[in-house]
Amino acid sequence: MTSGNKFGKISAEKRSIFISTSLRVNHNIRATKLRVLDENGNQLGILSKEDALKAAIAAELDLVEISPTADPPVARIVDWGKFNYQRTKQLQKNKRNSKTQELKQIRYGLKIGSHDLEVKNSKVLGFLADGHKVRLTVVYRGRELAHRELGYKLLDRIIEELGENVTKEHEPLFAGKQLNVVVRSTK
Repeated sequence: MTSGNKFGKISAEKRSIFISTSLRVNHNIRATKLRVLDENGNQLGILSKEDALKAAIAAELDLVEISPTADPPVARIVDWGKFNYQRTKQLQKNKRNSKTQELKQIRYGLKIGSHDLEVKNSKVLGFLADGHKVRLTVVYRGRELAHRELGYKLLDRIIEELGENVTKEHEPLFAGKQLNVVVRSTK
């Protein structure tokens, strides 16, 4: 379900996110009673919307609804331009500092050589050091499916070689012609 507005057609889900992230200012505040904080953060108490607006006008500042879901909603008397600038900068800083965790995947053949195993395991340790989870996949080809237990032994050997700082998120799962397990760092 989409709705046309000044932002174009957006879904109801995105519209609710937009509404929840935007703050109501001055006459756009819908609540009749507000818990009001002054520019210094001191509580002025629970006031009607009109009284809160009068207090904001007297201070030559704006009334901003900080917490619309509280009972009663919380509003603060602030300089809207400065407040919005600081809020935007803080959101940008949080976004910059947040690290997205990805799920990396390394595939092993059942007949992998010892040197190849060492190279792939060093790659896994690099991913884990970067804070990612890693899916270890053992791929079966042809008649190797008759010996599924070899894949379980290979995964146990790999996890043992990765060290004690690595843990399995779940037991190995067999799906199709692959045996999968997800590992993560315990540090």
